[in-house]
Amino acid sequence: MNLQDIENLTSRAPHDGPRVLAIANQKGGVGKTTTAVNLATALAACGKRVLIIDLDPQGNASTGVGLDWRRRGPTIYETLLGATSLRDCIVETPVPNMSIVPSSVDLSGAEIELVAADRRDTRLQEALQQERERWDYVLIDCPPALGLLTVNALVAADAVLVPLQAEFYALEGLSHLLRTIERVRRALNPTLTLQGVVLTMYDRRNNLCDLVAKDVRSYLGDRVYRTVIPRNVRVSEAPSHGKPVLLYDLNCAGAQAYVHLAGEILRREEGEGATTALAS
Repeated sequence: MNLQDIENLTSRAPHDGPRVLAIANQKGGVGKTTTAVNLATALAACGKRVLIIDLDPQGNASTGVGLDWRRRGPTIYETLLGATSLRDCIVETPVPNMSIVPSSVDLSGAEIELVAADRRDTRLQEALQQERERWDYVLIDCPPALGLLTVNALVAADAVLVPLQAEFYALEGLSHLLRTIERVRRALNPTLTLQGVVLTMYDRRNNLCDLVAKDVRSYLGDRVYRTVIPRNVRVSEAPSHGKPVLLYDLNCAGAQAYVHLAGEILRREEGEGATTALAS
């Protein structure tokens, strides 16, 4: 991908109205779900109306907000297959201003079931169209693959937020993802842009993390957020308690990093006057 392609992906008009962000990276274990759940919580705490769409068959975002899989009712799977509306799947979470469309293991079969279906790439976009005005931010937690589910997310989204683990192969994977975003942009969603890259699982004691961060910043400039998400045991513990880390331990380094990330996103989206304080 050349510099002009990157510039096309990162240039966009100022934010006005609901914002749909696909949180995507084809590599697993880089913090996609952790970012989706905790960024959504931080945005909701800033007074924004936030919807999470759990588009990963593992359903970890649903579990991470305390939603028992045995009591999930209709899920995004039924919506994509046309069996129910998105509104019928929305579930409130314990976090004020934040709701979720849950996932289930059935979603793992959706890729095959949709292959021969009409409008297979636009199912999520069409389902979300009637609902997006209810929310300030919609965060789509994508699966760790660049298949049909992720394509649906990219078609429905305004922009892509990429959690990127600071590791040796980070740039190689990022280049592949950017090429996929550009293909979707050209063929299916001409307004799709790169929202930004957030470095995750960052260990300041590791020289490799610093080297990767410098490489990514030299490649994408200010599209890489200043906020980095550190390795933090409290962030890892929180999902087992069915809570975002901001509810589990607000004062830990990981929770505070997501608060700062939400503030940075709001400032970029809505101007320097946007509030970053947590709502009481």
